[in-house]
Amino acid sequence: MVDSTDQSTESDISPEPPDSLIHTAGTDHITLVGSNEAETIAFYRDVLGMSLVLRQPNLDAPDVTHLFFDTGDGRMLTFFVTDQRDSHEGPQRPPVGGVHHLAFRLEPERFLEARTSLTEEGYQVNEFDRGAFHSLYTRDHNGLTIELTTEPYRIPDDRRGEVLATAHRIRTEEGAQNVETDHIESALTELGIPIKQYGHPQAESGEEISND
Repeated sequence: MVDSTDQSTESDISPEPPDSLIHTAGTDHITLVGSNEAETIAFYRDVLGMSLVLRQPNLDAPDVTHLFFDTGDGRMLTFFVTDQRDSHEGPQRPPVGGVHHLAFRLEPERFLEARTSLTEEGYQVNEFDRGAFHSLYTRDHNGLTIELTTEPYRIPDDRRGEVLATAHRIRTEEGAQNVETDHIESALTELGIPIKQYGHPQAESGEEISND
């Protein structure tokens, strides 16, 4: 059992697997409590473009429907829904242990298209340049924050952790508050990964995009 009282003030950042009880092999699925089936499908399939690949009863509560959406890479986002629940479009205030937001990847060449499509359909969108990634934020039909993100450089999936950990070391050595784009480039150079930069629009820390 891990001794929760023996914690350092600064956790070690490393891409190496930790000395832990088990080692996960990746994300299989994330399940949320949704509202009703129609509005859940309307947002996640018809707006975000996730294929609905499975519908069946919740095996622990057969009167509830379990929807499975493919997020684009075989990892699933699933919802427990029932027609007895209405959607809630106001912003959420998640408690400790709650879901703050969900983030999904966009192909870099589809970023501007996604932003335009969302705003044309009346969704409020905020655009952020986070340094390590470039993101759009909107809300689903229940007020849950949805992040659509893409990276400034092409990074192999199996080396993302290595790149981020190296960028973290570089930014702490420089005394920077957070990882910036140049830290990612320096990490790629140090690790011998070919540099291919994607062109993203300029955005401040939070530029709101609207139809106005």
